[in-house]
Amino acid sequence: MRFLKTIAIWIFPALLHSSPAPPTAGQGEHVVLLHGLCRTTRSMAKMECSLTEAGYTVHNLSYPTRKKSVVRLAEEHLAPELAQPDLKGATKIHFVTHSLGGIVLRQYLSDHTLHNLGRIVLLGPPSQGSQVVDKIGHWKIFKALNGPAGTQLGSNDDSLPNQLGPLGHDHAVIAGSCSINWINSCMIPGPDDGKVAVSHTRLPDTTTHLVLPVTHPYLMKNKRVIRNVVHYLNKGNFDDGNLETSKP
Repeated sequence: MRFLKTIAIWIFPALLHSSPAPPTAGQGEHVVLLHGLCRTTRSMAKMECSLTEAGYTVHNLSYPTRKKSVVRLAEEHLAPELAQPDLKGATKIHFVTHSLGGIVLRQYLSDHTLHNLGRIVLLGPPSQGSQVVDKIGHWKIFKALNGPAGTQLGSNDDSLPNQLGPLGHDHAVIAGSCSINWINSCMIPGPDDGKVAVSHTRLPDTTTHLVLPVTHPYLMKNKRVIRNVVHYLNKGNFDDGNLETSKP
């Protein structure tokens, strides 16, 4: 018997290194994905696939970030999506947002109440605005490229992100600390992801905050980020812990 066991392990070495099954969603749990400024649902495709594999019903929302203000994006695109029968009847509705998507969600929640609101993960959110918008948001080319919503993302006290206040609900933030845009980074004090300062990704009531060596445009596609998102939606904490700095 011992000989047969030895042969089996030699032929099937994976028996020695079995990994636990990934956590799966509860029945009736949905996730709404909100992409960032100047992006489309394609940017959230990898996230959508991973969350679907984890058992969630995923809604990858498309909305015209360059054409409307944050209020209009929230009321004319997010609100109708959440009014759909399958979402109204969901056990829980979780959210995963990238960049501007986090501001659109905060705008919606400032005016609406979701009885089945679940957990929220914000990726690279300009929660306190971006100093880049402070510096060049008034440029014509910036307005042409980023539209009215982009110009609302400054870091002044009267900017929209700072007027919205705390989220007031169970949420977590994943910030990036690497930049491929050194011009933008020159406008941002301290560590940043090329768009947003790490310090500006926090909200007053953020208690779960993870910093990873990822740049802003790739936060929603990074495998480590996605793994932590799935873990948080399932368990309420990150697989990597609650870290201010993290090595690759």
